Amino acid sequence: MFWTIHSASAALRRGELSPLELLDTCLERIDRYEARVQAWVFVDREYARTQAETAAAELRQNRWRGPLHGIPIGIKDIFDVFDWPTAAGSRLWAQSVARHDATVVQRLRQAGAVLLGKTVTTQYASFDPPPTRNPWNTGRTPGGSSSGSAAAVACGMCLGALGSQTGGSICRPASYCGVAGCKPTYRRVSTAGVVPLAVSMDHVGPIAGCVRDLAILLQTIAGSDSRDPECSDRGVPDYFACCSRASAVPRLGRLGGLFNDLAEPPMRRLLDHVSDQFRSQGAVVLDVALPAAFAEVLSCHRTVMAVEAAAYHSLRLRRHPDDYAPKIRSLLEEGLACPAPEYARCKELQQQLAKEMLACFEGVDALLTPATTGPAPDIATTGNPAFNSPWSFTGLPTVSLPAGRDAEELPLAIQLVGRPWDEAELLAAAAWCEETLSFARVEPQQ
Repeated sequence: MFWTIHSASAALRRGELSPLELLDTCLERIDRYEARVQAWVFVDREYARTQAETAAAELRQNRWRGPLHGIPIGIKDIFDVFDWPTAAGSRLWAQSVARHDATVVQRLRQAGAVLLGKTVTTQYASFDPPPTRNPWNTGRTPGGSSSGSAAAVACGMCLGALGSQTGGSICRPASYCGVAGCKPTYRRVSTAGVVPLAVSMDHVGPIAGCVRDLAILLQTIAGSDSRDPECSDRGVPDYFACCSRASAVPRLGRLGGLFNDLAEPPMRRLLDHVSDQFRSQGAVVLDVALPAAFAEVLSCHRTVMAVEAAAYHSLRLRRHPDDYAPKIRSLLEEGLACPAPEYARCKELQQQLAKEMLACFEGVDALLTPATTGPAPDIATTGNPAFNSPWSFTGLPTVSLPAGRDAEELPLAIQLVGRPWDEAELLAAAAWCEETLSFARVEPQQ
């Protein structure tokens, strides 16, 4: 049995489950899977037990902090956690102990979550393959860069995890590993205390076993932050309530263009199948055309990412070139060589496309695409982020959720894209899709 955050939370509050019992369940799964999957940089068992004991004592005193009280959570290793190192996949940073929590970590801690350890990231949240393996087939990638977070949740090693996305680093690994992921609107969640990759496209978001669990995590970590002046001060709705109450059957806009052109046959068949399922339950699924400017989205995304990553890493790259793996080094060299007018042109297109995409939502509640181009490829790559990068580029919120498997039993997922700042409607639509698909979560093969 897999505990979800919301089911475990209810059991904890009723006294049918203790935080220590829940922690032991996660630790047993770590013992069962970790040698094969390698999702963790480290697990702090002693500290996790101390937190779980504190959570249990508070529950005995009727001090309930909310739905994350006593819930084991994994933290991607680009987020600062006080007194834990933040290595970001670097050998030289492996002992760089953080003196403060990242804002989102602080919010999880205040919500009563049990911080279990650091999950593996690709180096500097870029493209070089990680040691982590896909739980469904260890010859396949778990995706990147939130590789360990997705794999750990898929195995039940933790009930949720933090991820980050600059290209496709939340939704792609979540999809390959058969769990749910949410990239919120740009600047909905603070990035203070998070190692950056490209500051105008870096997003922090949750990975969890289902859409309602994403809502609980996003509810906790979203909101304004004095440490991050760019973080929005817009109010944060009750996302879980939006998912839980009966909602109207959604109207979905299915995107074509590159989402047809780059999709592999299993993914095209999946999207046709789920579109038919949604229609059979009363949903409207319309074809929606993309703006002409979308033709340049992937190349411009790459340019912006390369230049902004180079701006952050250039000095350290000169001092410690041996600490950079081939793909991140190539990205940085691209950024250093990029002419300033080309970067400016791509930034202009970024703003233009974000505005033009709003017309795609006329008459629909969310846009529907495949979450990835196909099932997880082999471990030489972290997969193609082409279906996720456009939304990191434009800042629109997305949710990915499992929707099927291919002939080799590898997970396949769909992706919903929402209007900016409207994660509430997006999560409600995603929850309806999840319930309609009734895709049962099962144990990875041992």
